[in-house]
Amino acid sequence: MNALPKAAAKAEASQRSLILPDLLYTCDRAYNTAAQALTQIRSNVAALVSVEDKIDGGLLEIHQHAAHGLAWFATYVEALGALLDWAHRLEAKGGLGELESLILQGAYSEYLHQIFGGLPMSQGEFARLADFGIEVRERGLLQTPYTTLLREHGFSAPVKARIAALIADGHFGDPGLEDETLTLVREQFRRFAEDKVVPHCHEWHLSDTLIPLDVIAQMAEMGVFGLTVAEEYGGLGMGKTAMCVVTEELSRAYIGVGSLGTRSEIAAELISLGGTEEQKRQWLPRLASGEILPTAVFTEPNTGSDLASLRSRAERDGDTYRVTGAKTWITHAARSDLMTLLVRTNPQEGGYKGLSMLLAEKPRGSDEDPFPAKGMAGGEIKVLGYRGMKEYELSFDGFEVPAANLLGSEEGQGFKQLMATFESARIQTAARAVGVAQNAMEVGLRYAQDRVQFGKPLYAFPRVHGKLAWMAVETMVARQLTYRAGREKDSGRRCDIEAGMAKLLAARVAWSNADNALQVHGGNGYAEEYPISRILCDARILNIFEGAAEIQAHVIARGLLSR
Repeated sequence: MNALPKAAAKAEASQRSLILPDLLYTCDRAYNTAAQALTQIRSNVAALVSVEDKIDGGLLEIHQHAAHGLAWFATYVEALGALLDWAHRLEAKGGLGELESLILQGAYSEYLHQIFGGLPMSQGEFARLADFGIEVRERGLLQTPYTTLLREHGFSAPVKARIAALIADGHFGDPGLEDETLTLVREQFRRFAEDKVVPHCHEWHLSDTLIPLDVIAQMAEMGVFGLTVAEEYGGLGMGKTAMCVVTEELSRAYIGVGSLGTRSEIAAELISLGGTEEQKRQWLPRLASGEILPTAVFTEPNTGSDLASLRSRAERDGDTYRVTGAKTWITHAARSDLMTLLVRTNPQEGGYKGLSMLLAEKPRGSDEDPFPAKGMAGGEIKVLGYRGMKEYELSFDGFEVPAANLLGSEEGQGFKQLMATFESARIQTAARAVGVAQNAMEVGLRYAQDRVQFGKPLYAFPRVHGKLAWMAVETMVARQLTYRAGREKDSGRRCDIEAGMAKLLAARVAWSNADNALQVHGGNGYAEEYPISRILCDARILNIFEGAAEIQAHVIARGLLSR
């Protein structure tokens, strides 16, 4: 059922008139203006936090709001650039349709409003040009007729209604993959997710049970765990863009299934980049096939993102390391066979330099005995969402790891090895967020179309279809920013800032979509029986793990100021 107000029908009759003249050129010019504003913002923040042209950590903390605001402004500008590139690619192949044009136009309209009027870093925290010392007169000079045109007319009520009409059939725009293989991969994993995951995942959530092993086995057969592992080590040898596509489709069904690949991605990347040849041949084929399931064991109760303060230690005794300490927020720990375990091997060396990475084998646990390994114990952390793999806190007391399992066979390299994986991990987390955002939008759309109030579907009301129109716009923005980071990684170029931006924005979009989709459901959305209640809980974690939003903004800001 697709009942929209008369304004939408009127817009349909003259649908092309809603697209601004010379849209791509207009967006090109507006993007350049936003980029120029960003240059001035960066310069002003650099002056605030630098001493003799070098970033001062103390000043960076004092001016944290401005620094994090810089990160968000840069993320917006990067996102607009990614979306514009997407539109140009579609235009070049004759695929820039009405919906895609209105998505571009709507994104530029709303993001330019926020760039020049006040950008939300979170609920209740805004970054404004005045925060960077840009006064009223300067703010006026930073704008042009192109930015004004887009802001005033790009995302009007008729545009929102027209986008709502165009997405009513469940088509949300061409993702612009430009690769037949990736399109086939997307279709294959969407079918799998619809058949094997969607009918069951809400019950997995409600009963707080692990994702069934037969589902994991089918994912292994499809190559999920070896997607980016080199072919010579038993993987498919595909790139990070393919990883984004697969992760998005799996997470669109259920974030737990989409996140299963994260464990293997992190472990395989650690070994591929930092392992010896013998370690690569020992572990990568088994990771790629799904024979062994890994887990990342990094976080400690009192460290969080401050890994330099990590205290778990591993003392070497001949050919064995004995591990002592505590870890927390360890995903899928009971069922895993291999832990990538970050420990301090040199207690005399503080900070990052004393850290090493161990490839620690353990027996797979059961419900009755989740941690049967000698010298190791653990307990489950009950959580609101993201339940399909479960979270645990672990303790080690003399847990033994062969010295041959020291990653790279050299102590003190653990933090460096871990840092080398952050780009991929954050790109994949961004893709998970895009999948969750897509899921929330689709669930909200179906409910709005089916639920009748005051004699018509909810979708007929502007405040409802306007929410869903914006979800369609911003989900595409997050997707294109994530794909851009994936392509950068595939090209071999450094992309830590781009990956961080993708994660930062996509996580917020997932939460926004879930929150608004629940609002569309009204009171029913608060009932556990409705999937949107699960999606909201799942979406919330994305702003925290793989670098909390505040940490992510800090890292982005420091990177921008150091370039």
